[in-house]
Amino acid sequence: MSYVDGFVAAVPTANKQAYIDMAATVAPIFRKHGALAVIETWGEDVPDGKINSFHTAVLREPDESVVFSWIIWPSKEVRNAAHEATMAEIDALYPEQPRVFDGKRMIWGGFDMILNA
Repeated sequence: MSYVDGFVAAVPTANKQAYIDMAATVAPIFRKHGALAVIETWGEDVPDGKINSFHTAVLREPDESVVFSWIIWPSKEVRNAAHEATMAEIDALYPEQPRVFDGKRMIWGGFDMILNA
């Protein structure tokens, strides 16, 4: 079964188009290195939770929106093999990291897909 890298970040709402542009630029790099799909979503209906929520997970500020994204890989092995080359290409495109969002507040992880219905 496939492997998924998942990401949640807070992005200044004013940077929505810059985020879309950046995502559209880097998605083909992930695809070139074996990703099956790169999905980016912009929070539209993201309620506050009573104990926790997407908002609190990324310490969202009032002028920010939540982005939920994932990359689907054929396997963890393909993802691991692609990681260095993918990051090198992205770093070459952006030698100075763009301030589209605060990456320190992004949460991410790798997941074994257990159901795709």
